[in-house]
Amino acid sequence: MRAGGIARRALLPNAQKSFTSGSSVTIRIPDPSRRVYDECLQFRETNERIMKALTWHGTHDVRVDNVDDPKIQQDRDAIIKITATAICGSDLHLYNGLMAGMQEGDVLGHEFMGEVVETGSAVNNLKKGDRVVVPFTISCGSCFFCNKHLYSLCDNSNPNADQAAEVMGHSPAALFGYSHLLGGIPGGQAEYVRVPYADIGPIKVESDLRDDQLLFLSDIYPTGYQAVDQCDMEAGDTVAIWGCGPVGQFAIRSAWMMGAGRVIAIDRVPERLKLASEKAGAEVINFEEEDVYSKLLDMTGGRGPDCGIDCVGAEAHGQGDPEAVRRTADSTEDNHPHAINEMIMSVRKGGRLSLPGVYTDKVDGFAINALMNKSLSVKGGQTHMQGYLKPLLNTVEQGLIDPSFIITHRYGLTEAPEAYANFNAKQDGCIKVVMTP
Repeated sequence: MRAGGIARRALLPNAQKSFTSGSSVTIRIPDPSRRVYDECLQFRETNERIMKALTWHGTHDVRVDNVDDPKIQQDRDAIIKITATAICGSDLHLYNGLMAGMQEGDVLGHEFMGEVVETGSAVNNLKKGDRVVVPFTISCGSCFFCNKHLYSLCDNSNPNADQAAEVMGHSPAALFGYSHLLGGIPGGQAEYVRVPYADIGPIKVESDLRDDQLLFLSDIYPTGYQAVDQCDMEAGDTVAIWGCGPVGQFAIRSAWMMGAGRVIAIDRVPERLKLASEKAGAEVINFEEEDVYSKLLDMTGGRGPDCGIDCVGAEAHGQGDPEAVRRTADSTEDNHPHAINEMIMSVRKGGRLSLPGVYTDKVDGFAINALMNKSLSVKGGQTHMQGYLKPLLNTVEQGLIDPSFIITHRYGLTEAPEAYANFNAKQDGCIKVVMTP
């Protein structure tokens, strides 16, 4: 099996072979080798059922535990040996205890790639040894929504769809490692992972590009790209992006790819602003030093940007935010409206808004009055990954973008708790973490 079982001959140098007249082989093991063989075989079989994985145990409590090795459960499954995985900004919502439906021992992680080691009988597009990138959304490929290429709205992949519907009205697709509300599917911050609907999800890599050039096709590159795509951006538009984390950085580059005239990026973390400005050519606003609304109007002749993208989500905050003062006394409100409200107020009348940032609950104080009266259009949602994987893989293979630019920190999987703590605290210029098992 996968965990590196030991050959019997290596274990048993004193074993004696006896061949019968048929094709079977009998191994005669003299005492005391029988006891040694039994103990070693038991160790091997136990070892094959256990792997290392990062598990959730509560707010700010993640641990590398021994967990059961994944097994094929359905004929459309595949088992992947992880070669690279990453921490996503939305993983911090789990780390900070914002997401409902988490259970102790849940395996985290939805950005990963690796090597196929086993496939179910219905998976004909992959074989053992194939190198693949796995999308973070899980989609069946044949339901009403998948047929409309709205893969993150798949009707069939979430086994807990009834629970999600109670919270959201309808269930989106299942996600890897992102609560039982969204399927309870073990994630890829582990040595191995089971991939449901493997005949639809993973994309095979034929080139010799490095893992760190390909890994972010699993989420943040397509997410940043869709964030711009769903703005219906026109050539020459001014695009304002709230949040210069990993998704924001890919949104900046995607906006340039699609013909933006100007890209303005908003954050307060110096390393993120520097990366957006010096490496991606964006104009930047530090929201702790300037009033974003006033600055954007000044930069656009009083009209406002054509498009706004919220790459922050639940844990947004800002300078002089009155809602933040109120929330200090009410710690139950973790989904902050500051970034989205600022975007609604700043984008021009008739403009378009995109919400790739993850929200985990209702938002109090939402500026719906301005949204309606300014005739703003809004699109949100998890990324329809299967529609973007192949064309964006082509951009990497053609050298149009090297996604590894975003990596600032590398860890082994066993160092994952430290990596989470550093990423959450934004220590040492930490923008993006990659881990290897």
